[in-house]
Amino acid sequence: MIELKGKPVADSVFTEITNQLTLFTEKKWAMPHLVVVLVGENPASEVYVSHKEKACQKLNFKSTLVKLPETATESDVRQTLEKLNQDQSVDAVLLQLPLPAHLDSKKLTEVIYPNKDADGLTQASLGALMAGQQKVASCTSAGIIKMLEFYNINVVNKKVVVVGRSLIVGLPLFHLLLQKNATVTLCHSKTENIKQVLQDADVAFVAIGKPNFFKATDFKKGATVIDVGIHRLPEGLCGDVNPESAAGHLSAMTPVPGGVGPMTIAMLMKNTMTLALENRIG
Repeated sequence: MIELKGKPVADSVFTEITNQLTLFTEKKWAMPHLVVVLVGENPASEVYVSHKEKACQKLNFKSTLVKLPETATESDVRQTLEKLNQDQSVDAVLLQLPLPAHLDSKKLTEVIYPNKDADGLTQASLGALMAGQQKVASCTSAGIIKMLEFYNINVVNKKVVVVGRSLIVGLPLFHLLLQKNATVTLCHSKTENIKQVLQDADVAFVAIGKPNFFKATDFKKGATVIDVGIHRLPEGLCGDVNPESAAGHLSAMTPVPGGVGPMTIAMLMKNTMTLALENRIG
C-alpha cells in the first residue's frame, strides 16, 4: 500500500510560490500580506494559527494576527473584518473557525471581500467554484486535488465518493473533482447504506468528523482512500478511517497525521499568493 504523505506535496507548492515571488522582488512589490482574525482562545485554533504564521515566515510573506476576546460581539468582529477589507496593504483575510458559539460563522465570513477571501468560503467564491471560474478554493479541498496530481491519481472514468458535505471540505471538493471529470457520488448523514456505496468506489474521500468511523475493509479492495479527518484521542491522533487492515487491502491511503494536514497550510499560502498577484496586477 502506498502511503500518500502530504509533506512532499506541500514542499512542491512552497517551491512554486517561491518561484512566483521572484516577480515581487523584480517589480519591488510589497510581499503578500495575510491577516488571520482569531476570536477567543480555542487551543486547536491557536496551534493552527501558529503553523500559518511559521509558513508565512518561511516564505517571507507578511503575517498579521488580530486577536479578539471570547466575548467579542458580532459587531466587533464585523468592524474588524470591514477595516481589513478597506486596508489596501492587506491581500488576504482569514477568519479562523470555529468561532465561539454565540457568533454566526456564515454571516461573518460573508463580510470578507471576495478578492481577500483566503479560504474561498464567501458565497461569491463558492459560486465561482460551482461555475468552474474560481480564483481560490477551500484550502483543504484544493490541497487534496494537489495531492491527486502529485501522486498521479487519475479520477477520470473512476467511481469517486465524497463522504461529508461541509462548505469547508465536502462541497468544494465535490465541485473540484467534477472539474477533473470524475464521476462523483456525495454521501452525508442522511445517505442510506453508505458502506455499500463505498464498496463500489475506486477513490474515496472521507470528511465526516468522527474518529475511526470507518474500517479500511469498509472500502473496495484496491481502492484509494483520502482521510481528511483529524482527532485528538487519549491514545494519540487519528482520522475518520481506522488504518488497521489497510495494508494488503487498499492500494493507497493518507496517514493521519501527515497526510492532508500539511496541504491545508500550503494551499492557504497559495491562495494568499494568488490574491496578492491579483491585487498587484489588477
